[in-house]
Amino acid sequence: MQRTLVLALTVVLFTLSTISAMAQEASTQRATYLITVRQGNTELGVMELELWPDVAPKHCAFFEARVAEGYYNGTAFHRVIPNFMIQGGDPNSKDKPREAWGTGGYPEKVQAEFNDRKHTRGVVSAARTQDPNSFGGQFFVCVADASWLDKQYTAFGKVISGMEVADAIVNSPRDGRDNPLEKIEMTITKK
Repeated sequence: MQRTLVLALTVVLFTLSTISAMAQEASTQRATYLITVRQGNTELGVMELELWPDVAPKHCAFFEARVAEGYYNGTAFHRVIPNFMIQGGDPNSKDKPREAWGTGGYPEKVQAEFNDRKHTRGVVSAARTQDPNSFGGQFFVCVADASWLDKQYTAFGKVISGMEVADAIVNSPRDGRDNPLEKIEMTITKK
């Protein structure tokens, strides 16, 4: 009888432990997005991005809402700096002259959510003006570590696959404004 009770208790504890582990895994799963990148008639590839709503909830909610409405589709990576980052998401880059690229954004701005996440290779962060509370949709992907941005810019996600695409973008021939000579545009969809 005692042996049966111990065995039953062991089974119950194992089952509870398994259920707890599964619930914890489910709660840490984050939304991912696919950024499909084209240059001219050539697809450069796809970057998969994971957002961090537990770190920067307002930025993630804003990004998710813009993706849902197709805001980023057709925008360009308009600023590429080797050993630093690639920046995109400006609606002006859809159909305005190149001189206007980098100056546009969504009318609604998001307050800064500075956090402890480091700006390491692959981190996605909010582009902004001198005003820390001016994020309007433009974002950048670090192609190298950029520790001087830590706690100065809002990191809100990370590229979890496809960094070779970011490397191809950042190494594209560019003009004096760090704008690729041939437009590199994106389409973003939720996975």
